[in-house]
Amino acid sequence: MYGELKNDLRKTIDEIREAGLYKAERVIGTPQNAAVRVGQGDEVLNFCANNYLGLADHPRLIEAAKTALDEWGFGMASVRFICGTQEPHKELERKVSEFLATDDTILYSSCFDANGGLFETLLGAEDAIISDELNHASIIDGVRLSKARRYRYKNRDMDDLERQLKDSADARYRLIATDGVFSMDGYLAPLDEICDLAERYNALVMVDDSHAVGFTGPTGRGTPELFGVQDRVDIVTGTLGKALGGASGGYTSGRAEIVELLRQRSRPYLFSNSLAPSITAAAIAALDMLSSSSELLTQLRSNTELFRRRMTEEGFDLLPGEHPIIPVMIGDAAEAARLADLLLEQGIYVIGFSYPVVPHGKARIRTQMSAAHTTQDVNRAVDAFVAARAKM
Repeated sequence: MYGELKNDLRKTIDEIREAGLYKAERVIGTPQNAAVRVGQGDEVLNFCANNYLGLADHPRLIEAAKTALDEWGFGMASVRFICGTQEPHKELERKVSEFLATDDTILYSSCFDANGGLFETLLGAEDAIISDELNHASIIDGVRLSKARRYRYKNRDMDDLERQLKDSADARYRLIATDGVFSMDGYLAPLDEICDLAERYNALVMVDDSHAVGFTGPTGRGTPELFGVQDRVDIVTGTLGKALGGASGGYTSGRAEIVELLRQRSRPYLFSNSLAPSITAAAIAALDMLSSSSELLTQLRSNTELFRRRMTEEGFDLLPGEHPIIPVMIGDAAEAARLADLLLEQGIYVIGFSYPVVPHGKARIRTQMSAAHTTQDVNRAVDAFVAARAKM
């Protein structure tokens, strides 16, 4: 039987490759940092990782992880409710709740699992979920698992959101779901306006803040802090795999009763091993660093402003905004891929994004700033873009 399936799979793979959509994985030969070695080549500056605060290889987090290995062991070999809960898990949940100013927090093995286990637990067939059209795949998949009615509104379009709220008026409960930051564009969801509509139409608000927590907002508490709606957002999901250490793990944080029910019914939580002690301890160290100093936030914001300003001065087409995700718009998919290859030759590691990750005709180089970058690194990246463009 596999012979027939094999042929179909090979045909599909060949079609992906011929369409220029095949995702080759470059092997990194060093720890994740501002500079990495790709394959057997020389070190290059990395401008495509989600390592926003430069903590993926930070000595303080590594030391915390090593200490946890000695004190708490390598892995839990269990789910939380059987024998998979240690004090560091409870401490991290308390730390996240304090950091986000929420009632309680529940840990997951990833934010994908946090989103996957949220909607079906809380909402049934008599309820409605109203989701931004550009939400992350994990929200889309989580919504599909729920029996709730599904509505979708145009990206950040408050008039359309209001129309969907009116259309779903007969639902028992309604939940508005949105990314805090849309990762392909670096655009922010207007949470203040979303919360206004939610209160007007008696709806709940859920935000996936994976691309914001740790560095967005005055003290890095994320988009709810930035828009002054921390007490108006009911559910916040997020990841430990980006700014907060860059390893793995996620969480759902919010109203106490919601978190308590998730502990009882959320399938990815009930049927997945607990976070490894080393990851838990390193995440605690990351939150402690952010709570005691704004140095990393300042550096990240300075790098972001410098790159945006210099690239604009050099005539590149950037999507507007202030987020460290800075898409350099190219348009043509082949040209974006070619530019990424030329930049790698110049010592800058970036990736071209094209359809189906982004719409047809909107291919781009999605650069991402990090606090680990120096001013010299950022200037070198801009100079490399200029030199690579000249070879196109």
